[in-house]
Amino acid sequence: MRLLTSGFTDLWEVAPGGIGLRTLFVNVAYISSSTSEWILVDTGLGMFAGSILNTAKENFCKPPLALILTHGHFDHVGTIKELLEEWNMPVYAHPLELPYLTGQQDYPPADPSVGGGLMAVISPLYPHRSINLGTSVLPLPEDGTVPGALGWKWIHTPGHSPGHISLFREQDSVLIAGDAFITVKQESALAVVMQQQEIHGPPTYFTIDWAKAEDSVRKLAQLNPLVALTGHGLPMRGTELSAQLALLSNNFK
Repeated sequence: MRLLTSGFTDLWEVAPGGIGLRTLFVNVAYISSSTSEWILVDTGLGMFAGSILNTAKENFCKPPLALILTHGHFDHVGTIKELLEEWNMPVYAHPLELPYLTGQQDYPPADPSVGGGLMAVISPLYPHRSINLGTSVLPLPEDGTVPGALGWKWIHTPGHSPGHISLFREQDSVLIAGDAFITVKQESALAVVMQQQEIHGPPTYFTIDWAKAEDSVRKLAQLNPLVALTGHGLPMRGTELSAQLALLSNNFK
């Protein structure tokens, strides 16, 4: 259900205790068990810290317990420094993603030759350098639990990046997929502007291991999610989600 549209942001109630916010062309998620206990998943594009903070103030009475990063690409960590200045919260990511979040290693440059479309063509302009969060970022618990989010588990879904993760709540089969798969053709500027809903694999220009990306899609399809919020595109649910995710899983190449 779409709650608010303002041109550059959309706000959705994805599931009970789950809100999605679009920052231009990338989504963040708010996971909550109450107005005082909640976490943020990803931080969207730069210049949208105000939108993220305002949404939090309108829905919650306290700062988040934690920030969970699905991965560290520029469009998922764009407001992280502003949010850390506002909120004293720990940041969690997969251990394999930590080098890109602590200034030790850069992501490979984007590949404009794959995927087609204007967004792919201009992808060499997208930042690919690491950020340095220092001791603010911690490895996720090895047992798969998500700090601050009871009932959720994190799942390693590499391919788009080495330490990419997705989040899943088994009790009602709600999935936050990050960029393991997405619901828009991110390489196409027209599809992004129109938010044309269709399941695709991860954004091609930044995906570094396609064999692992395929395995990750199959892993998520086997969960049979009933609702999915992805890193790009509109939330999807029900038979449309099941059918399109199965199609992608079976015909990934």
